[in-house]
Amino acid sequence: MASAADVNNVKNAGYESALTNWTCSAGSGTTVSSPTHSGSVALKATPAGQDNARCAQTVTVRPNSTYTLSAWVQGAYAYLGVTGTGTTDVSTWTPDSTAWKQLSTTFSTGSSTTSVTVYTHGWYGQAPYYADDVSVYGPDGGGGGDPAPTIPGAPGGVSVSSTTSSSVSLSWNPVSGATDYSIYRNGTKVTAVTGTSATVTGLAASTSYTFQITATNAAGESAKSAAVTGTTTALPDDGGTALPQHAVTGYWQNFDNGATVQRLSAVQSQYDIIAVAFADATTTPGAVTFNLDSAGLGGYPVDQFKADVKAKQAAGKKVIISVGGERGTVTVNDSTSATNFANSLYSLMQTYGFDGVDIDLENGLNATYMTQALRALSAKAGPSMVLTMAPQTIDMQSTSNSYFQTALNVKDILTVVNMQYYNSGSMLGCDGKVYAQGSVDFLTALACIQLEGGLSPSQVGLGLPASTRAAGSGYVSPSVVNSALDCLTKGTGCGSFKPSRTYPGLRGAMTWSTNWDAAAGNSWSGSVGPHVHALP
Repeated sequence: MASAADVNNVKNAGYESALTNWTCSAGSGTTVSSPTHSGSVALKATPAGQDNARCAQTVTVRPNSTYTLSAWVQGAYAYLGVTGTGTTDVSTWTPDSTAWKQLSTTFSTGSSTTSVTVYTHGWYGQAPYYADDVSVYGPDGGGGGDPAPTIPGAPGGVSVSSTTSSSVSLSWNPVSGATDYSIYRNGTKVTAVTGTSATVTGLAASTSYTFQITATNAAGESAKSAAVTGTTTALPDDGGTALPQHAVTGYWQNFDNGATVQRLSAVQSQYDIIAVAFADATTTPGAVTFNLDSAGLGGYPVDQFKADVKAKQAAGKKVIISVGGERGTVTVNDSTSATNFANSLYSLMQTYGFDGVDIDLENGLNATYMTQALRALSAKAGPSMVLTMAPQTIDMQSTSNSYFQTALNVKDILTVVNMQYYNSGSMLGCDGKVYAQGSVDFLTALACIQLEGGLSPSQVGLGLPASTRAAGSGYVSPSVVNSALDCLTKGTGCGSFKPSRTYPGLRGAMTWSTNWDAAAGNSWSGSVGPHVHALP
C-alpha cells in the first residue's frame, strides 16, 4: 500500500499558540516576540539550578517508518532529540549560535511504535536558548499536526545596497512561508541566510558579478529571483602594497630559541604578512613597547631593522607587531588600559613603520575593552591598518568566547584570524563531532566554526607549525595543509568531514615561524606559499 504524503506531525510547531501541546520542565519555558525564526513568537527556555529547561511534546507517528526531526535554535547550548522510538533514540546539539541555526536528524520507529516524545533542552548553568519551527516530517501518524508548507515564491525587490573592493551587499523583500534564503553568484550558490539581506565577500576588485536569490522552506526551494548586477570598487590606494586575496602570514622571532636566526630582510618571499614577535609589556597597564634583541640576533642594529621593514613593504609585504605569545601578559581590562594599549601601539607603528598589529594573547582577553582599544588604534592608524589575530583552538570553539566576540566586534576592520591548529589536543568541529589534531578533518571542521560563526572567508586562515620542532604537537606536513585549503575553497582533498559549501574567498595560511621554516629548509613556505597564492 502506498505511504501517505509526508506531513509535519508536530502540533503548534512554531509556538504561535504559546506552549499549547508543549511541556517545559520546572516552568523554564515561555514564548517571546524576539528573536523569532518565523511567525510572531518563538520559545525561550532558561536552565536554572539542576534543571536543563527541557520542553517536550508527544507526537503521533506510524510504526516501521522513517522521520526527519528538525528545529531552528539560537542562543546557548541547545539540544534536539527524540525518545520512545522503539529503535534507536537520537539527538543532536550545538554549543551556541548568535543567529538561527537548524538542527536536524532522522529516526525510525519500531514495529509497534505509535508515538514518540520530541524535546529540546539547554544545559545546566548556561544562558537561555531559543527554539522555533520544530518538525517531525514523515508519514502521517494520524494525530494531527501543523500543515505541511508549500514551496515559497521567488523573492522580489532584490537590490545592491552597497559595495566594497571585495564585497557586495544585497537586500530583498521577505517571502511568506520562507525560512531562509540562498544567494547565488554567477549561478553558483555561495551562502544562505535567514534574514532579507546578505553580504557576499571574497570578491575581486573592479569586477561585475550577477546575483540571484531563492527562498526556501521544508517543502523546497523557490525559483531564482530576477538577476541584479553588483560591481566591486577598486582597491584602495595604499602605495600599491594591498594584500593579495589569498595571503600567507609568518611570525618572525625577535629572539634565538634554536631556530634559524634571521634578519627581517632574510624572511622568505612567500610571506605576505610578517608578524614581528613580540611586543613587550610595560609597567603602565595596557601599554606595550618593542625591544629589538640586537645582541641575540647577531648584532642587528635598530636602524637596519627599520630599513628592512621599509624594504619588505616596498616589496609588497605587510610588517606588523604581534602582542602576546605564550608568555605574553598584556592586560586590557578597563578604559584606561585600552587607551594605553592603542596609544603605545600607534607609537610603535610610527617609530618602526609597522603596518598594524597582531593579537596573540594566549592568556585571555576582555572582549569589551580589547574592542575599544582596537577601534581607538584603527581611528589613529586609518583604514589601511592590518589587524590580525592568532587565537588558540579553544578560543574559537564558540561565538560566546571572548576572543571570538572580539573578532566579530571588529569584523569591519579585521584582516584575518589565523587560528593555531596546534598544541590543543582534540576539539569539536562545526558538526558537533570530536576531531583529533594532526588531520585534514581537524583543520576543516574547526575552520568551519569560524566560517559559519560570522567571520568572512577572507578573514579566516589556517595556522600551523612550520616543523615538528616549532610546536609541542599538531604539526602536519605541508601537503595536509594544502589539502585542507583545497577542501575549504574547492571541495576537493577533504577527509571524512566535507563542508556543506565551499569558501573560495578563504584568506590563506599562517605558520610559526619563518625561523623554524628556514631551519627546515623552507619546506613549509616552499609548498604552502605557492598553493595559497594559486587558490581560486
